Amino acid sequence: MRNTMLHVWRRTRGWVRAVVAAVVVGAVGTGVWWFGVRDSAAAAEEPVTRTVAASLTTMEKTVDGTGTLTPAVQEDVAFAVSGTVTSVQVAQGQTVTAGQVLATVDTLQLDADLLAAKATLATAQARLDDAEDDDDGSSTAEAQVAAAQAQVDVAQTKVDDAQAATADATLVAPVAGLLTVVDLAVGDAVTGGGDGATSPQGGDTGGTAPFTIVGTDAWEVVVSVSDADVAHVEVGDQAELTLDGADGLVFGTVAEVGLLSTGEDGVAAYPVTVAVDGGQDGLHDGVSAEVSLVYERRTDVLAVPSMAVTTVDGQTVVTTVAADGTQTQTPVTTGETSDSMTEITEGLAEGDEVVLAVFRPRSTQGDQTEGGAGQMPGGFVLDGEMPAGPPGGGTFSEGGPMGGGNG
Repeated sequence: MRNTMLHVWRRTRGWVRAVVAAVVVGAVGTGVWWFGVRDSAAAAEEPVTRTVAASLTTMEKTVDGTGTLTPAVQEDVAFAVSGTVTSVQVAQGQTVTAGQVLATVDTLQLDADLLAAKATLATAQARLDDAEDDDDGSSTAEAQVAAAQAQVDVAQTKVDDAQAATADATLVAPVAGLLTVVDLAVGDAVTGGGDGATSPQGGDTGGTAPFTIVGTDAWEVVVSVSDADVAHVEVGDQAELTLDGADGLVFGTVAEVGLLSTGEDGVAAYPVTVAVDGGQDGLHDGVSAEVSLVYERRTDVLAVPSMAVTTVDGQTVVTTVAADGTQTQTPVTTGETSDSMTEITEGLAEGDEVVLAVFRPRSTQGDQTEGGAGQMPGGFVLDGEMPAGPPGGGTFSEGGPMGGGNG
């Protein structure tokens, strides 16, 4: 029989033999898939549930804005008296202390004015002494004494002014800081009142103060806050700043809330000045700052990711997971929400595991998935619709990480 079948097979046409071979291979492949690959694929399609523990965190309400970091102290310093510069004892870029001598002018005229004022005072004092000696109690004598006393008072004021002017011939730093401008040289003529200096050849040095001192231990940022938000901000509120070139957050406090609007195009906005602690690294004049004004902060807030919260039949629920893996839809009461977190005020306790998402591996039989499930990265699809968080009552931002979830 075997030889007969072999003889018949050899007498068949080549295309017939090819078709038969293909049928056999297909049958074998089907069997392999049915008993092997199919079972493996079914096992691989078991859903993967990710859970997260409800945990305590810190939530903040903030008003955000941008500004530019500037020194809180910036003093223009000039002579209050006129004269010729006799010394300049500092240089641009130097750090000075309060009271340090910057420059001096000659005191020849100032000394002469002081001597003249003292002489006038001595004369007025002598007249007062004579008037008091001649006082016989009459109204005329008393009037003469009063007039002499007034002359003494005027003369004393002129002496005081002359002494102050002499002292002003030595210009000192009113504050500590960095000298960013030194525009003065020996021989320049200065005029009182801070109107700049003139060189001996007659050229004006610029008509501005010859010295500028910038403080390096105190900084500030002015943020424009809308009319709707400025009511939340008060002096003393904490501020968190992100600065270009600074590592980590920089902190400050609200120092002033402007009362006059600085808005443009009919939009009301108010300047809020933030005082920044100068004892922090990365602070430089002119750098851009992103500022969060924290007007409310709450600690130990029980919260879960908003993805875990959904609405079923008009009721807000989360899916909790028991120790044995049993899942239960649990009604909850929500509080404030942020972009990613929702406060739970009732229904959960710290440490309760809630379902964050259920993933199912993508089918190996093409790109189609059942039930319209959304495709997720990494070859997973979300089983059903993505849960939506409930409407929030604020714009809280997260103040701390949530508890770890189970993979």
